[in-house]
Amino acid sequence: MLKISIQDEPNLVTMKLEGSLAGTWVIELEDSWRAVSPKLADRHLRLHLAEVQRVDTAGRYLLALLRDRGAHLTAEGVVMVEVVRTIAHDWPSSPAQAQDGRRRPSRRPLKPLM
Repeated sequence: MLKISIQDEPNLVTMKLEGSLAGTWVIELEDSWRAVSPKLADRHLRLHLAEVQRVDTAGRYLLALLRDRGAHLTAEGVVMVEVVRTIAHDWPSSPAQAQDGRRRPSRRPLKPLM
């Protein structure tokens, strides 16, 4: 099970994730992201893996794609902090994004995972 709470602030939208980011719950996160994305305008998106206990390969891939689209990943706890670190290491920013050290959202469409 995956619980997704959305906190809407003036300059930031936070999607707080709790539970398991695996199997069909990966699709749930993608659907939620697609629903929130058009409402962002100029605000930043943060995905907070607050109490996520498990992330499978598809979940890691989706987190990497969302990070590539400009989402900022944050976590708590040793395991999830390491998941976020390895995603940043395994899927580095594209050269265009890394030129000035700032991340810019990609305009490429997100392909469905399943």
